[in-house]
Amino acid sequence: MASAEKREITRHPNEYFYKADGTFDEAKAKEAYYKMFEEFGYPIVPRLRSADFWVVDFGLGKFAEVGMGGIFWVNNQEDNYFGHDIYLLPGQMIPEHRHVRTEAAPKMEGWQPRHGWIYIYGEGEPTPGVEERIPPSHKECAIARCEKKLMPGEVGQLGGAEQWHWMYAPEGAIVTEYATYHDGAGLRFSHPDVVF
Repeated sequence: MASAEKREITRHPNEYFYKADGTFDEAKAKEAYYKMFEEFGYPIVPRLRSADFWVVDFGLGKFAEVGMGGIFWVNNQEDNYFGHDIYLLPGQMIPEHRHVRTEAAPKMEGWQPRHGWIYIYGEGEPTPGVEERIPPSHKECAIARCEKKLMPGEVGQLGGAEQWHWMYAPEGAIVTEYATYHDGAGLRFSHPDVVF
């Protein structure tokens, strides 16, 4: 039998994630992530069945391309640490963003794929051929075009405070993020229509 890492993860068309009136269907999105968890052999602990597990389409109506699920396991401002699992279905990206200084320092992050693999993008010299992998919604606005592929167990890091970055999972991925405190007020997106 093939290992969970070699399995093809179920894909859904974009319309699967939207109700007849066009609104985002969070329940359908969560169902898709639960299916991916099962296909990867990732344990669905009780907290993942609670409101702590969130999904978002970033207001673009393109969840199959731009969307994510996640859970903040810990977000401790006093001691300045953060633990987050990021869930990306096949073909999904986290929209390009950065973390600016507020009352808190800009968030710094590192990422480790646990299941599946990802591309991470940061500022710097553009990677040759990167244009082919930027999803359509971000071709015009993506600033971060320096690409690195991360396989399970590898770790990538943000290049510096307040730098633009994004992530893409062509085949689906579960990624653990190690970071400093996350202050949502410091989050900025390069795409003008993103809502979070």
